[in-house]
Amino acid sequence: MILIQSLTARKRLSPREDMFPQTLILFSALIILFHGDLVLSTTAPDDIHDVLPQYGFPKGLLPNNAVSYTLSPDDGFFTVQLDAPCYVHWDDQLVYYHSQISGTLTYGSVSHVSGIQAQKLFLWLPVTGIKVHQDSGMLEFFVGALSQTLPASDFQDVPGCSRRGSLLATNLILPL
Repeated sequence: MILIQSLTARKRLSPREDMFPQTLILFSALIILFHGDLVLSTTAPDDIHDVLPQYGFPKGLLPNNAVSYTLSPDDGFFTVQLDAPCYVHWDDQLVYYHSQISGTLTYGSVSHVSGIQAQKLFLWLPVTGIKVHQDSGMLEFFVGALSQTLPASDFQDVPGCSRRGSLLATNLILPL
């Protein structure tokens, strides 16, 4: 009998007290929506070519066959996966990209690069770093013990790549 009375005898809430649960639910929903919006706005771009300008580099440093990438926010270590190794021609330069490229990316600098080689004379030499010179609009490529400076504007467009280098280049010593 006591149980029945406690269920039927319900305390009347004031309109202010009665709205509290509804207000709490609405407030919680707004927090969830706002937090979800923050998460969506801070997600990384899907394409590595969209990441490069955030670090001061033109989009065209990597070929168009990049399929995925990782980038550590802690130390800038990155890997880029290409769908296959390939060659890219820039004017008189022939560059070979392995199927995986890695290094350390900071604003205006890529260091500890592996997976990219450039042909110099009759040799293939590793590209070990790239530096942006904002004041002159140039990129400095470190190739072995050498460096070469090229206009950043040459790398604005994402280059296509081919599975074979030029006939002359493929008859010479192939990349390591």
